[in-house]
Amino acid sequence: MTNSIKLLLASAASCAFLVACGGGGGGSSSSTPTGGTSNPPVSSDPTYTPGTFAAASSFKNKCETPRAGELDVAGSTLIEKFWLRSWTNETYLWYDEVPDLNPNSIADRVDYFDELKTDRRTASGALVDQFHFSQSTAEYRDRQSGVASAGYGARFAVIQGSPPRDIRVSYTQSNGPASAAGGFLRGDKILVIDGIDAINGGATDAELDTIVNGLYPPVAGTEVAFTVLGTDGVERNVTLTSADVVEQPVTTTSVIDVDANTKVGYIHFTTFSPNSSEEAIYDAMLQMETAGVDDLVLDLRYNGGGLLAIAAQVGYMVAGDDATSGKTFDRLTFNDKNPTTNPVTGRTLTPTPFIGTGVGFSLDESVNLPELDLERVFILSTDSTCSASEAVINGLRGIDVEVILIGSQTCGKPYGFYPTDNCGETYFTVQFRGANDKGFGDYSDGFLPNDGASGFGVEVPGCTIPDEYEGNLGDETEPFLAAALQFAADGTCPAVATAANSAQSKTQIDTEVSVYPELDILNDPRLKMDEFLRSSRIGGVTDGPIEDLK
Repeated sequence: MTNSIKLLLASAASCAFLVACGGGGGGSSSSTPTGGTSNPPVSSDPTYTPGTFAAASSFKNKCETPRAGELDVAGSTLIEKFWLRSWTNETYLWYDEVPDLNPNSIADRVDYFDELKTDRRTASGALVDQFHFSQSTAEYRDRQSGVASAGYGARFAVIQGSPPRDIRVSYTQSNGPASAAGGFLRGDKILVIDGIDAINGGATDAELDTIVNGLYPPVAGTEVAFTVLGTDGVERNVTLTSADVVEQPVTTTSVIDVDANTKVGYIHFTTFSPNSSEEAIYDAMLQMETAGVDDLVLDLRYNGGGLLAIAAQVGYMVAGDDATSGKTFDRLTFNDKNPTTNPVTGRTLTPTPFIGTGVGFSLDESVNLPELDLERVFILSTDSTCSASEAVINGLRGIDVEVILIGSQTCGKPYGFYPTDNCGETYFTVQFRGANDKGFGDYSDGFLPNDGASGFGVEVPGCTIPDEYEGNLGDETEPFLAAALQFAADGTCPAVATAANSAQSKTQIDTEVSVYPELDILNDPRLKMDEFLRSSRIGGVTDGPIEDLK
């Protein structure tokens, strides 16, 4: 592990119509916010005056290290921080709750940005803004374009990051080495990595490097030896060679013949971003339409969000044209400086509709989307179900499609942002709140099944099931899917739900946050571990808190 930033979870927050994000992946906006008046160019050494903010545009692209081939010009780190200060004041949803920090007071631009947010909390006590982060622009662009990166094609759940660690395999992709014969299986617990005890080891820097780089190989072609404990209680040795792997937005689909007259479709959808997600979910929904499914189980348990336009397409494909015509999928509200105009794009605010055609990310705009015409949908959820995933839940509820939640409480992110580059760093600051056709968007403590689970949040019909990483995704006996099938058949929850619901309360959101970017920081003193696996490598995608790997 090097001294560069190690990136720890991917997805985005949902994206306003085509480019903004409010769900987990990012949009592709490079727009300059327009919330202030035009000022003459500042000097190379701006002066801080409390309460006085020059237009963000007057500081934009004036960089300590200008990039070739970009709009950058010579500037300074101080000017970059002045841009962050003004940009926050113009576009941040809770700008009036941000302390006016002197840009001279914190040397590093990212450290300065980290302080430019509200500390207000929700009714449950969780921070309102758990979604404030940045990443290198090169990494962000790679993610959006679906560039392959080193990994195994496996997602890890870091349930306990400090010794005794508990690291499990959430799922594997078909296009990576982890899914090959002799590779990882869902639920495998990582015991040993290249001879180092992954549970209690890591006392030295070298051992810690072995653990982290074993899970998140920095380059393709790295051979790593693992010892794992399977869900069958048997230990086995797994040797994998990392490869350049592209994230699969849809990993599993199936059509289940419940009886002679009933077909249930299943789709495991992992992200609304990168751009390839549009075509992937289109293909999956087309399979469901062709099969004539009577019910749909949409598995969003590890989907931290992404492009809002794709979420609006998903809502359309579930409900169909008749149910969505003329209805609002998501209506965005910005800060009180911008009641009628989007401060990022400068356009007049208009509601995001349910979208029935391609939008051009990876599907041509001439393509009409399939329609399942369902009056209800089953959503499999955990606290990794966030942002654009929650926008699907809220958007469908806004047009009276019954959403049945199977799993645990969602993360609680009715907010979004436009990823904005300045001088090689892309910043994500909450800029809007979304609401459905009925005007509802107050779910900052998430959605939860109403089968008796305690805690804050918006209750919806469903069953509380703990995710214990057992059973193959899409298998009818896998606990989440089995619960959905039972509820679809007779409206009841399995017995495990009754035992689990008291443990699956909102308090877990604070200790097991796992979605982009609600991941706890890995406080390795040698690194600045960010709250988000910003490389978005499927080989390194992680959910669960990353604590001290010491």
